[in-house]
Amino acid sequence: MNNKEPIISISNINHYYGRGSLRKQILFDINLEIYPGEIVIMTGPSGSGKTTLLSLIGGLRSVQEGSLKFLGNELYGASQHKLVQLRRNIGYIFQAHNLLGFLTARQNVQMAVELNHYVSQQEAIHKSENMLKAVGLQERVNYYPDNLSGGQKQRIAIARALVNHPPLVLADEPTAALDKQSGRDVVEIMQRLAKEQETAILLVTHDNRILDIADRIVEMEDGLLTRDAQNKRDH
Repeated sequence: MNNKEPIISISNINHYYGRGSLRKQILFDINLEIYPGEIVIMTGPSGSGKTTLLSLIGGLRSVQEGSLKFLGNELYGASQHKLVQLRRNIGYIFQAHNLLGFLTARQNVQMAVELNHYVSQQEAIHKSENMLKAVGLQERVNYYPDNLSGGQKQRIAIARALVNHPPLVLADEPTAALDKQSGRDVVEIMQRLAKEQETAILLVTHDNRILDIADRIVEMEDGLLTRDAQNKRDH
């Protein structure tokens, strides 16, 4: 697997909040590589720095110390403009599905496609419907979020995150609001699509029920990334 170039390559990242005497170190000497098609789950207690690391990888915060490369591009010292460009290559899935209630399932996904100005509306509709089909919602394309279950909404969020075939998806507690079966369905869809599209997924979770879908599990504690464990299952 590792004869490929990593999608994310992090070395010696430190991160601080606050200034002067209030300055507090949040991340300590983080090193991590994530490869195409790999599913990495990050676990750890609240406040351990997981979301901070996720936001650095996602280009939502600037790198303060160390090196963070995404697709070979160094993010340390990158301009805001460059970070915005970079974010277009990342799919995001949050705990709350963040759908717009006044748009149908298809329109919610289509919005993500239309950020790419080279795609015609016909093609955007086609791609969105295909992606909703891939997550098992072909019958619900024209439904509004209010008429769908939590699991179905989260599937739309996955379709939206993956519709542009990004090299990386960042997922923050994607199953937290779901019951056991919906949570399982949602991560299995993510797993299948990751393998089909060669998309790397970094998933932050407290949900022990889904750890088995990971290729690797990394643990964050007090701002330190403790040794990652190869998952026991056969590849």
